[in-house]
Amino acid sequence: MSMIEKLGLAALHRLDPERAHDLSIKALQRGLVPLEGGAVTSDRLRVDLAGISLPNPIGLAAGYDKNGLVIAPLMRSGFGFIEIGAATPRPQPGNPRPRLFRLTGQQAIINRFGFNNQGADAIGRRLADRPAGVPVGLNLGANKDSADRAEDFAQVLRIAGHSADFVTVNVSSPNTEKLRDLQGADALAALLDRVLAARDGLARRVPVFVKIAPDLSDAEIADLAAVVLNARIDGVIATNTTLSRDGILGPHAGQAGGLSGRPLFMRSTRVLALLHRQTRGAVPLIGVGGIGSVDDVWEKLRAGASAVQIYSAMIYQGLSLAPRLARGLDARLQDQGMTLAELTGSGAADWS
Repeated sequence: MSMIEKLGLAALHRLDPERAHDLSIKALQRGLVPLEGGAVTSDRLRVDLAGISLPNPIGLAAGYDKNGLVIAPLMRSGFGFIEIGAATPRPQPGNPRPRLFRLTGQQAIINRFGFNNQGADAIGRRLADRPAGVPVGLNLGANKDSADRAEDFAQVLRIAGHSADFVTVNVSSPNTEKLRDLQGADALAALLDRVLAARDGLARRVPVFVKIAPDLSDAEIADLAAVVLNARIDGVIATNTTLSRDGILGPHAGQAGGLSGRPLFMRSTRVLALLHRQTRGAVPLIGVGGIGSVDDVWEKLRAGASAVQIYSAMIYQGLSLAPRLARGLDARLQDQGMTLAELTGSGAADWS
């Protein structure tokens, strides 16, 4: 991490967390953040994810650039792929502030944003106008007051999905009431039927991923795996934030919302490994939750991930975390004499 980045992070951490987030977006818009210049890549790092060619397997999770305001600079920040959103059919303000809380001692955050975004039309236009290069996905959401949330996902896909390299059905955010109910086997199967029908109406085939919660039981994960295999979904992102507060201490521990960051690592990785075993490696998995080091990336890949995504750790380690992880992974693969394909899933049984 450069001295400029250290000073910038120190300054941002003196501010309210959401204001700091908004200022980081503005700094990227104005070219005030030192960038890598492009994706870190090598023959060892390149990977195919559901037909998408990634220069490296380190991605940016949805939630940072909700409105697609800084797609171009993020594409120059070292990531192998990025995901924007979540987008809902209509703009909505989300939940009342304050709704973002740092748990600095545990390298974690709690958020209850509630899908605040400028709507699928605006986000879709920015997605279509992005430069060529690093793959960019769109996280699909549903409006809080929608009478038919399944249709919302399909509608966002029809509006903006044609400009994305992949889309993610986000049924696992804990901050929209009853949204996680859509993870049940019957509800999810019906939802995916509608989303895939909307995808089939596009001019080109866009891979569809599903993002799941870390709070599912083993039986629920098995049911979900069966639905995913039957629907021929292109990939699963495991996992979103957790409602659990096990071992969480401090003044913000009791705040409502989803917990992410370091405390999520074990829980999310266990779900990832179980899903890999349930699907027998037939579905590409993206590992998310608590990643802040090359060791963490390595373990997610061993558990069954073909690629990973980061977000919360950047609040504490800066945007340069992505290229550091990519270069560190490249060096370790070289040192171990392994390929990404050989690494993926090689330790999934360790998480039983």
